[in-house]
Amino acid sequence: MTSTPTLDLPVVALTMGDAAGIGPEVIVPAVLDERVAAWCRPVVIGDVARLRSAAEILGVTCDVVAVDHVRDAEFRPGRINVVDLGLIPADLPWGELSSVAGHAAYEYIRVASELAVAGEVQAICTAPLNKEALHAAGHVFPGHTELLAHLTGTEEVSMMLSTPKLKVIHVTTHIGLLDAVAKIEPGLVERTVRRGHDALVRSGTPNPKIGLCGINPHAGENGLFGYGEEDLKIVPAVEVLRADGIDAVGPLPADTAFFLAGRGDYDLIVAMYHDQGHGPVKVLGIEAGVNITVGLPVIRTSVDHGTAFDIAGKGIAESGSMVEALRQAAELATSTTSVG
Repeated sequence: MTSTPTLDLPVVALTMGDAAGIGPEVIVPAVLDERVAAWCRPVVIGDVARLRSAAEILGVTCDVVAVDHVRDAEFRPGRINVVDLGLIPADLPWGELSSVAGHAAYEYIRVASELAVAGEVQAICTAPLNKEALHAAGHVFPGHTELLAHLTGTEEVSMMLSTPKLKVIHVTTHIGLLDAVAKIEPGLVERTVRRGHDALVRSGTPNPKIGLCGINPHAGENGLFGYGEEDLKIVPAVEVLRADGIDAVGPLPADTAFFLAGRGDYDLIVAMYHDQGHGPVKVLGIEAGVNITVGLPVIRTSVDHGTAFDIAGKGIAESGSMVEALRQAAELATSTTSVG
């Protein structure tokens, strides 16, 4: 590794995601971005040939170099370091579902997790995978969040979406709505808020104000809607959190909570189920949105978009979310290192 000032920067394992999607096309410009070079040392876990193909599609001239180990990576302008797993055939079509690509995406995450747990990288940043392709390869996980929890032996994690205007953490994610309501209980709500609180403190917000959404319309309207779920499942958690000095407010009507957060009244909103949180984030900032998995023993951020098979291989994918995901991975890694 070259002896340059970059040695002080955190190393981020950047997984290539589904090779048939836009992952390779957003990785190439993001890694070459001079801002990213000032924040961290990204090493791609993926496929050299696929990244070279993506660079060609984008019309970008760069050196995509295979390295056997993270420690062998050299960081200089125009170079992309890749731990090459060599799992993608040269004729893999862009934009088509493939169990081969699904298996490769799993392997990229597995290797990155091992590197992170071993301390060889300080964070993981993930390009999107395709759940159907992942399942077709025999890896039956709802998504990155649950897969990383499995690989790191973590019992419970939370998904947090972060945009310049809004941060949202989810009490439940990839389960049906009826199952989500049944799963929500005071202990889970409390633990979710604590994970979000800790993540914000680590990233530089010392006393975050946190708003919790209700489950029903108008947060139940004092029992008018629903069956008292807010009083049973959310209020006890808020009382415990506030007693511990955490500035938690709620339950709030979800539409009001997101409006207030959008204008800056809250640092974090707690969504009770997947679409309650994802909808507002997609409207208010998907271009620079980042998915952060909190509760893992390793830092993980991700782009807040999917594989976009419809535009894969066309050289038109936006890399802004990947750049922001790398920035936040570096920020969290640096702050975690600084606090020990």
